[in-house]
Amino acid sequence: MRIGELARRTQVSERSLRYYEEQGLLVADRTPGGHRDYPEAAVDRVVRIQELFAAGLHSPRIAQLLPCMRDTDGGPSAVATPRLVADLTAERDRIDRTIADLLRSRDTLDEVIEAARKA
Repeated sequence: MRIGELARRTQVSERSLRYYEEQGLLVADRTPGGHRDYPEAAVDRVVRIQELFAAGLHSPRIAQLLPCMRDTDGGPSAVATPRLVADLTAERDRIDRTIADLLRSRDTLDEVIEAARKA
């Protein structure tokens, strides 16, 4: 499929898709006319990339992780390494800390809102 079709199906901009390709996250063949031609599996790959970016991972980390994930269900493949597991555990811990910080901020805001309502 062409880049416009992939963008439409994934709701990701063509610019982002080109960036993913530059970063080695996404691969496209080229037609004789030089147009990108993505396989059907690219839809799942782009969805997975978006999920990882949303989790706060950056491009180099995603590039390390993608070969260790199956695109169709996001499950692990047989090529995950102990070092990658350690790195991803650290990323998960970072996300847990961020969640805890956000929950504390929300609790503080709730207290301020409640105090302001009583005033």
